[in-house]
Amino acid sequence: MIELKNITKLYALSKVDEVRALDDVSLTVKEGEVVVLKGASGSGKSTILSLIAALSKPTSGEVVVDGKKVSKLSDNFASIFRRDSIGFIFQKYNLIPSLSVRENILLPLVPLNPHAKDAQKKLSEVMEIFHITHKADTLVKNLSGGEQQRVAIARANVNNPKIILADEPTANLDEKLSLSFIEILRELKSLNKTIIIATHDPLFFNLDFVTREIAMHNGTLQL
Repeated sequence: MIELKNITKLYALSKVDEVRALDDVSLTVKEGEVVVLKGASGSGKSTILSLIAALSKPTSGEVVVDGKKVSKLSDNFASIFRRDSIGFIFQKYNLIPSLSVRENILLPLVPLNPHAKDAQKKLSEVMEIFHITHKADTLVKNLSGGEQQRVAIARANVNNPKIILADEPTANLDEKLSLSFIEILRELKSLNKTIIIATHDPLFFNLDFVTREIAMHNGTLQL
């Protein structure tokens, strides 16, 4: 389902200096797998998520998702691919504080211009799944950290994407909320989502529903 083929990713620091974020990385993730990418900050975990979501392009190599060469997509088609296929859970949530829970969750649907009844149906479904229906009209800035994360997860799932990417999802949560998030991932796994988590949080290690844990170091996979 997801293939990274001999991926190298370089970032220019100046005209003469560059950093090698990924170094000839190859990885295959099958449909329905839950994969944990673990390693220290700067090991390349987040770069892999960014490439799979077509938020950036590799310096060399190829990223293929469902047979589609997403690393070759133009910006416009990359946006459509993300909208239709990817649910991205960011470390800092990326919510709009001045908007309500309802409005934040509906944002990914705006480009689709859905019928009001269809949008409401999708909204109701994800708010119920992630237990935030009672907060629908609350401004995001008035929510707790755990509630904000649930909104971010609901937003990532409102289009029912097949792939969920989570980048350091518990970095801003205490242990209780982190464990709650892990249970949400378990629910998503039961829905046959393909999930890739980039984290250095040991709470994610040795979970019974995780298919594989892959350590990363200096832009390489430690297989």
